[in-house]
Amino acid sequence: MNGDRGSGLLTIGAFARASRLSPKALRLYDDLGLLTPAHVDPYNGYRRYAPAQLERARLVAWLRRLGMPLARIREVCELAPGPAAEAVAAYWAQAEADTAARRDLAAFLVDQLKRKDNATMTTPDTRLTMRFAARTDRGLVRPAHQDAAYAGPRLLAVADGYGELGDRAATAAIDALKPLEHLDLTAVDLLTALEEAARRANQAAPTADGATGCTLTALLRSGSRLGLLHVGDSRAYVLRDSGLFRVTHDHSVVQSLIDEGRLTPEEAPAHPDRALLLRALGGGPEFAPDLHLLEARPGERYLLCTDGLSGVVPADAMRDALAAAAGPEEAVRQLIALAHEAGAPDNVGCAVGEVAAA
Repeated sequence: MNGDRGSGLLTIGAFARASRLSPKALRLYDDLGLLTPAHVDPYNGYRRYAPAQLERARLVAWLRRLGMPLARIREVCELAPGPAAEAVAAYWAQAEADTAARRDLAAFLVDQLKRKDNATMTTPDTRLTMRFAARTDRGLVRPAHQDAAYAGPRLLAVADGYGELGDRAATAAIDALKPLEHLDLTAVDLLTALEEAARRANQAAPTADGATGCTLTALLRSGSRLGLLHVGDSRAYVLRDSGLFRVTHDHSVVQSLIDEGRLTPEEAPAHPDRALLLRALGGGPEFAPDLHLLEARPGERYLLCTDGLSGVVPADAMRDALAAAAGPEEAVRQLIALAHEAGAPDNVGCAVGEVAAA
């Protein structure tokens, strides 16, 4: 290979060939501080690398082939071999868990799309009914209670308030949605009705120096169709024959770090910014809810909850409680009991709806 005569250093081209990394990748890794050249010519900017850097470069290449994010690779490269091996094993275990979660989500989406392709299941006048229950609890630590929840034959909703007037913001959000129970939903678009009601609540929400607001997650039913509205880090789940699926994505700083590969789901509960939201309902101009249509079938159970439940109770425990309960009322009681068993450090709000043939 060609190096830099007289210095023992390798040109970027020679180093790229030896390390199986492209010159473009080497320049990126230099910019990120991941693989800094041994020498950069002050006049022409040419990068040169020491042969001893090949081991680190090859490790970077292997870790990239695993799909490891660059920020994580930087951490691994700074470790001694033993801890580095443990870090790689932990990353791969998480990657396998994430793959399993994506597989479950793919199965959910396949089922959902097949339902939409079945005209008999997507007609708005399908004869279904819904059993329902909602409950909130202050928890064991918080002095104030700022969660709100509602359940009716057509509407499920939860809101988690924050700030000085958070309780009023959450209550106002739920109150803005309640009139939807009495609309002729066969004549309106579910998602439009949800968004307009939530937008009115957002504009009317109490403010306290911009530090007050709430999350809002809601399901509105017409026949077998369910309109889903979501903003913040409360969650919606559906229990089907194949398991419990989360159908919302948190609008939070922690979730963004997980999405970028800079944080694992296991690390999230202890992160100092776990309470920071990227989107919320609170009178500001950045109100941008997620809106989706789902197709329901008899026997399914839907759970909406604030992070006072999902943040402390594992998904498999929620699934078991939701599946074992005789009905929605027992389910919400059991779920809040699980939060208490986990210490209930936050307010808890949950609503459960069970779809049945009319």
